[in-house]
Amino acid sequence: MASKNFIIRAIKPTDNLAISQVIRTVILEMGAPKVGTAYEDKATDKMFETYQKNKAIYYVLEHNNKVVGGAGIAQLDNFEGNICELQKMYLLPIARGKGLGSKMINKCLTTAKTFGFTSCYLETLPYMTAAVKLYKKNNFEHLDGPMGNTNHYSCNVWMLKKI
Repeated sequence: MASKNFIIRAIKPTDNLAISQVIRTVILEMGAPKVGTAYEDKATDKMFETYQKNKAIYYVLEHNNKVVGGAGIAQLDNFEGNICELQKMYLLPIARGKGLGSKMINKCLTTAKTFGFTSCYLETLPYMTAAVKLYKKNNFEHLDGPMGNTNHYSCNVWMLKKI
C-alpha cells in the first residue's frame, strides 16, 4: 500500500473521537504507561479544540476516510522562548514503514517555521524505538533533560531540532 493512498490534513471537530482512539491504541500497543503520558491528557479527548489557539495546529493522517494517525505542534508549555513541541504523534500499524512519519514531521515543522518557531522539542519513551529512530533520521538530537513542563513525566527521552 503506497503512501499516496494517505492524506495529511488539518484536524476537524468530527475527528476528535477517532484520533483519541488512535492515540490510546498506540500507547497501549507500545506498552506505555497510562499515567504521565498522552493517554490520560484531557486534551486527548478534544484535540480539535486544544489546537484552536495561536501558533498551534494538529494534522491527522487519513486513509480511506479513516483517521489512522496524527501529529501536531504548539508552543512548548511552561517555557519562555521560540520553541514549539511536536505533540501527540501516533500512527496505527497501517501507516508505519511508508515514510509517512517523516511526512507528518515535515508538515508540522514547515508550519512551525511559518509560525516563527526556531526549534522543535519532543518527548518520547526509550522503548518506542521506531519513533526514536524516526526522530533521529529527521535530525532531532538527544538532550540530557527535559525542557519546559509538559506533565508527561513518564517520557524520559527528550530531543530537539533547529528549524
